[in-house]
Amino acid sequence: QVQLVESGGGLVQPGGSLRLSCAVSGSIFSINNMGWYRQAPGKERELVATITTEGTTNFADTVKGRFTISRDNAKNTVSLQMNSLKPEDTAVYYCLAHIRVTFLRAMDYWGKGTLVTVSS
Repeated sequence: QVQLVESGGGLVQPGGSLRLSCAVSGSIFSINNMGWYRQAPGKERELVATITTEGTTNFADTVKGRFTISRDNAKNTVSLQMNSLKPEDTAVYYCLAHIRVTFLRAMDYWGKGTLVTVSS
């Protein structure tokens, strides 16, 4: 049973920082791309950032220069460092990992999400 568990969300003032982490557990063969998505109230889920196994990153334009993504392949974790947070960053943040569970089978797995609230 593969599980993704996020941590690190909470309430922060505008201009502040938060670090989200996501840990993958369970029986896996390998982890390919990992990433973070978010969903604000009344809006669709959107991509925040992704990172490949080799460390190539991709960011939404709205977070470029403020957020960084990193992963620890040995620990099967991915992190999102969020700086200069804005009220519009308020959302539930979800971790995504494309996991190969056997040599022949791979699929996307999602975490349950962690709430980030940016407010004074």
